[in-house]
Amino acid sequence: MRRDVVRSSLETVSSITTESVDTLFERYGPSYRWLVTLTGMMGAMVMILASTMANVAVPSIMGTFGVGQDQAQWMATAFLATMTASQLLGAWVISAVGARVGYLAAVAIFFVGSLICAGAPTIDILIFGRVVQGFAAGIVQPVAMVVIFKAYPADQRGLAMSLYAMGIMIAPIMGPVVGGITIDWLSWRHVFFIPLPVAGLAMLMAVLFMPTRDPSVKRRPLDWQGYLLVGSAIVCLMIAIANGQRDGWVSNKIVALLLTGIGLATAFVISQYRSASPILNFAVFKHPQFVIAAILGFVFGAGNFGSTYIIPVFVQTVQDFTPTAAGMVTVPAGFVVMCLYPVMGRLVDTFPIRYLAMTGLALFAFGMMLLWTTDVNTTFWTLAVFAIIGRLGFSIMIPAINVSALGALPPEQLDQGAGTINFVRLMGGAFGVNGLVVFMEQRTEFHSVALTATQTSQNSSSRELLDQVASLLEQGGVADAVLQPGALHFLGQVIEAQANTLGFKDGFLILAVIFILALVPAWRMGSRRR
Repeated sequence: MRRDVVRSSLETVSSITTESVDTLFERYGPSYRWLVTLTGMMGAMVMILASTMANVAVPSIMGTFGVGQDQAQWMATAFLATMTASQLLGAWVISAVGARVGYLAAVAIFFVGSLICAGAPTIDILIFGRVVQGFAAGIVQPVAMVVIFKAYPADQRGLAMSLYAMGIMIAPIMGPVVGGITIDWLSWRHVFFIPLPVAGLAMLMAVLFMPTRDPSVKRRPLDWQGYLLVGSAIVCLMIAIANGQRDGWVSNKIVALLLTGIGLATAFVISQYRSASPILNFAVFKHPQFVIAAILGFVFGAGNFGSTYIIPVFVQTVQDFTPTAAGMVTVPAGFVVMCLYPVMGRLVDTFPIRYLAMTGLALFAFGMMLLWTTDVNTTFWTLAVFAIIGRLGFSIMIPAINVSALGALPPEQLDQGAGTINFVRLMGGAFGVNGLVVFMEQRTEFHSVALTATQTSQNSSSRELLDQVASLLEQGGVADAVLQPGALHFLGQVIEAQANTLGFKDGFLILAVIFILALVPAWRMGSRRR
């Protein structure tokens, strides 16, 4: 009798304290879907914003701490690597503490990491703060994605994923602008304070609108071994890719990093098959539709982060834009895409996903091909229009990928499916940016050698340029002994600038080619209407 009373009391307390999506929907009505979507978007958006904002501060940080690019790049690499690995913790967080507590804890950890970065006395402390930020950013995204997905009926989940995607897409676009303005007016340390008010508002809304833990869901143990293995593998491989061009691809350091990364990745896969509670459940890959969505998610991540990197750097390096002006190039694309996302979500709910995904891939490839035609004389608004075309493709792709991936899974695999698809997308972004930078460095070197080889006495254009430069130097009062060396030095700078421009153009071209090739798996996506 006493046990029955205790059990009844516990069930009563549980029913009072448990707030599921259905319970909250009854409390707030149909508007709850919009409220929980906004809550999830804010958390995901503010943390991705912090990622891209800090990239603008790299030159300032190098000057503050007196370090080179090889050390400063860790500020970005550490964030991306940690965020990618912690995507896999989303399912465990939801089962262990629930979406509300997990979301609040992740945002609180992000607060701590931001304060560490803002007050960092050394580059090592700054990198540690970025690791803390990245850990929180990786957890928030799958948690928010699953809650938003469950809050909508099946025929509106395309709209739900498009709304969620707004935060994923707008944040990288706005990050360089906000970061550039902050650095110009204040300092690089203030970059880490800017996201905190929005993060605080996200925490307040989470208390009201995020569901609590479902007591009927069994708590899953955390596979710490698997998490450490995958995190270490990603770090080793990213360091090797980032430094291979500089240190030599067959150097002892790079070969050791590559072999270590591959070994750790292999050990991670084996550990997940043996684990009773894996953080990456390979059972989700038994669904062909999910596999195709994961492939496109990897390509999408590479194109998203790659284009977000290459466009601002291109206009600063080739066209000599200021950091703020460089960030502004992608702002029109951001606003256009933000307005069109709900429309794209409706299209995903109405039309076959196969054709929508292929349209998105083709639009982005076309936008990159247009950017491939640009040079130092291309105007600001021409670049902005080309960026808009590429981003229109993304606005179609991300809801199609997410709906296709999660729609292929049974309900009990949704939590892990969300973490896995986000993990794959961010892994594509992390390795895509590093691979793109390496590719452009190699192509720039190739063009430099090729252009230098054409500078012979038979090259009439070069001879004419040298004569013009020497004449200008002579008119400026330069000594005769310096005229020829000065003209040759100028010719060398022209060759370097041309090679750099051609390297960027090849970067745009390879992105277009990759997305064209991705049309093949996209054709295998579902042809049925949602």
